[in-house]
Amino acid sequence: QVQLVESGGGLVQAGGSLRLSCAASGRTFSSYAMGWFRQALGNEREFVAGISWSGAFTKYEDSVKGRFTISRDNAKNTVYLQMNSLKPEDTAVYSCAARKDEMVITTPGGYDYWGQGTQVTVSS
Repeated sequence: QVQLVESGGGLVQAGGSLRLSCAASGRTFSSYAMGWFRQALGNEREFVAGISWSGAFTKYEDSVKGRFTISRDNAKNTVYLQMNSLKPEDTAVYSCAARKDEMVITTPGGYDYWGQGTQVTVSS
């Protein structure tokens, strides 16, 4: 069992930055690929970024490439999402997810554990 707790969301102006953190319980964090997803009001949940269990491989949704960076610290059981140059369309609830496999996938159904989410609001 893995429990995930996100933090770092908030209100920011367009062009600003936020850093989300996702702290995981358990001793086998390094056995999980991790993903960040977001869901805006009225929209389906969408993949934002993912990282393999070693951190060697990352994947990004096209609209965030060059602006967002995912990273992980397996010693701290934490995955991060650094978000720069934020836009109003980035406004959503951001959730982290864990998948007991090496590789990242983009479909939410492929993840085994989810956090409760943290709200990110970008004002124009």
